Amino acid sequence: MASAPLLHWQPAKAPSRHALSGKRVRLEPLDPGRHGDHLWQALHGPEADPRLWDYMAFGPFASRPAFDAWLQGNQASEDPLYFTVIDLASGRAQGLLSFLNIVPTHGRIEVGNICFGRTLQRSAQATETLHLFAGYAFELGYRRLEWKCDAQNIRSRQAAERFGFAYEGLFRQHMVIKQRNRDTAWYALLDGDWPAIGLACQRWLAPDNFDAEGRQRRRLAELRRRDPAE
Repeated sequence: MASAPLLHWQPAKAPSRHALSGKRVRLEPLDPGRHGDHLWQALHGPEADPRLWDYMAFGPFASRPAFDAWLQGNQASEDPLYFTVIDLASGRAQGLLSFLNIVPTHGRIEVGNICFGRTLQRSAQATETLHLFAGYAFELGYRRLEWKCDAQNIRSRQAAERFGFAYEGLFRQHMVIKQRNRDTAWYALLDGDWPAIGLACQRWLAPDNFDAEGRQRRRLAELRRRDPAE
């Protein structure tokens, strides 16, 4: 068997704590003092999604002090590195996500710990959040952006596939989460895939892709099938 071709490879850079700005959202490094009140309301308030924590390794939290302690621990972490999603229209923090399993030497990084409040879920803001995160990862020189979730977490799997992550397989009996077995579904997006997928996201997020009521005119999957040169 022939050996793999040599790569003209330089290790990627580690992500840093600086804001990523879009037209609908701004991703800010997690700051419990500034973001805590809004995050508590979005993730634990009366309108919070009761299914949000079903497949998380943490939460739900029994009290605000317990939630604040969790946020403070996340703020201090380098891996995972947490960001808060700020909805620009309301100015409110609506969710969290992080980079994790950061391996610059091999150009591998993961997006995960995605905790989106109900209003952020299945929204243009959520798509822009992932677009900003993926774009930043590939700008830093990563070759591979991973997405992993409980195989039973259908909503997470659908979100990964909708965005353009490719399914790579099932790791059986991979973890024990909250005293339950977790088989882990693995997805990845490669640097060579990103130009076409990133362009499709830009087209989907464009104002002319939404009607007066904010409904999409073309689905993201449809735009990904188009020739990027069009």
